[in-house]
Amino acid sequence: MQPVVTRTKVTERVTAVVAATTTWPEFAGLWKPLLDQVYICLGSQGALQEGRNVMLYKDDVPNVEVGVELVVPCEFIEPVIRSVLPAGEVATTVHRGPYEQLRTTHAAVVRACDENDWRRAGPRWEIYRDWQEDPAELETEVYYLLD
Repeated sequence: MQPVVTRTKVTERVTAVVAATTTWPEFAGLWKPLLDQVYICLGSQGALQEGRNVMLYKDDVPNVEVGVELVVPCEFIEPVIRSVLPAGEVATTVHRGPYEQLRTTHAAVVRACDENDWRRAGPRWEIYRDWQEDPAELETEVYYLLD
């Protein structure tokens, strides 16, 4: 079943992230160590967040940011930096199921943009909902910023 893609407006969300320039093949092994650095930074301050994990793909290089939504302020200790998920018009949907199948949901968003003449601006991101042991229960929000 194809996910339902909608167009909506989102506000900026503050994040704590580690930024990296990588390749798509290398990214599969890179995201977890980057996320671990964010949790180490936040944990060292007693500032463990209840925010959700995020991955921002700024372009197709890919320049990426891996981290968490910030719920409470914290100090940033390099390589962790303050960043934001963009505000503006987006094409969005929710992926349900294993992370390994996210590619098909991204393809559905791109297809919906093409079919509706929604011009993609470049940045896109994922927000991961609460962890579930059963991969079929996982949910990930997918966003594409529009021009």
